[in-house]
Amino acid sequence: MPIPNHDERCATCGGEAVGAGEVSHGRRLEYFTIGWNVTEAAVAIGAGAAVSSIALVGFGIDSVIESLSAGVLLWRLLGHPADAERERRALKLVGISFLALAVYIAVDAGQSLLLREPPEASLIGILLASASLIVMPLLARAKRRVASRINSRALAADSRQTSLCAYLSAILLGGLALNAWQGWWWADPVAALVMVPVIVREGLEALRGEVCSDCH
Repeated sequence: MPIPNHDERCATCGGEAVGAGEVSHGRRLEYFTIGWNVTEAAVAIGAGAAVSSIALVGFGIDSVIESLSAGVLLWRLLGHPADAERERRALKLVGISFLALAVYIAVDAGQSLLLREPPEASLIGILLASASLIVMPLLARAKRRVASRINSRALAADSRQTSLCAYLSAILLGGLALNAWQGWWWADPVAALVMVPVIVREGLEALRGEVCSDCH
């Protein structure tokens, strides 16, 4: 049996180091996601309850769901990279979190339409949504990059969950703006309802062990 030369051994070790480094980077991204969303949830729900803002409380509940998804991915990344069973379970749990998010949005938006509830302006809500709109796309992009390098469908699905957080922030800000300028109180819940089929599709694909092609 031929003995690999020095260059071949170094190349192999380098590949393993890169893989371990990417997994470590993925863990740090999930720790950041959990920290960000837990803080966001606490501030949004507390502030929303104080000013009776359904939209702001809803934003906080979405952050709780995002934290659960990140927790699932952290559990996945703390395991062995080649653990296929752990990967499948993580992917299914992320799928469940997608469906939970879809149900919540559908109920919340439907209630707003039925009760004709306009989005309530809140400085804290505007600042939170604006910060999320900046941070979440960058975080989602970083997760997609790591997911591609370590070939993790579960992390790719979680990156979509992170992207949806940015979309919901944009909807919240857009709803506030349209209500203030045009009196279109229904714009926020209608835009949210349009997203529900997309979120359900993502959830079902994750449950089936699939990830849409644009997730990579």
